[in-house]
Amino acid sequence: MYISITGIKVKDFFGMLKFMRYTTPSFTAARKANGNLFCESKKINKYYHTLTAWENKNKMMDYLRGKHHASAMKNFRSIGTGSVYGYEDDLMPSWDDAIKKWKQNFKEI
Repeated sequence: MYISITGIKVKDFFGMLKFMRYTTPSFTAARKANGNLFCESKKINKYYHTLTAWENKNKMMDYLRGKHHASAMKNFRSIGTGSVYGYEDDLMPSWDDAIKKWKQNFKEI
């Protein structure tokens, strides 16, 4: 399966408004997406994280090209900063393990 861990730090009040406007429909779409096996979110320190698991990378990429995620990404820079890390694995990581991997591979976008 393909595991994706994201983290975004919202930059200000207006960024938070945009974050809520774009991420809520995007997260709902992820939960309903073909091939999604797991989808949760958590705020850890100053970052809003998502942890998703997909049947494979192609299924995740189909979701990424969908209208809700594409719209969120077009507005990303006005919302905040963050990082995404994805990898193949046979096991679903715990939140602690996922955040540890995310931090080890952090590349701010």
